[in-house]
Amino acid sequence: MSLVDLKSLQVGDALPELEFGPITRAMLALYAGASGDHNPAHIDIDFAKSSGLPDVFAHGMLSYGVLTQVVTRWAGPDRLRDFGARFVSITQVHDKITCRAVVTDVFQVGHETRARIGVKAIAQDGRETLIGDAVVACA
Repeated sequence: MSLVDLKSLQVGDALPELEFGPITRAMLALYAGASGDHNPAHIDIDFAKSSGLPDVFAHGMLSYGVLTQVVTRWAGPDRLRDFGARFVSITQVHDKITCRAVVTDVFQVGHETRARIGVKAIAQDGRETLIGDAVVACA
């Protein structure tokens, strides 16, 4: 992984996209086991349907964790200073997610130059599932 060269970094620069999925039932079961989040809405289709949902859906933190990678793979996890996102729609089973990120600001905090990165997770049908931003140290 090569880290960002701040001298060439500009507002509007896009980071390399990250694709994830499709989301499978097996993936959700494994994530439930790893995270300890056994909410039946994520793993039990009968429960999901009895709750009025068409099917099980991905854990929010699974999508959130994948979205962080679009930034950490680009800048390195040690440079991440802040990350926040809000959930704007459900990530459905079978969704294929594309994570996109764009530099929105470059600024100083003390002696550290940082970049603010706008991030989005987008399903194959164009539906945004998460939006937010990250701050990374660039130098």
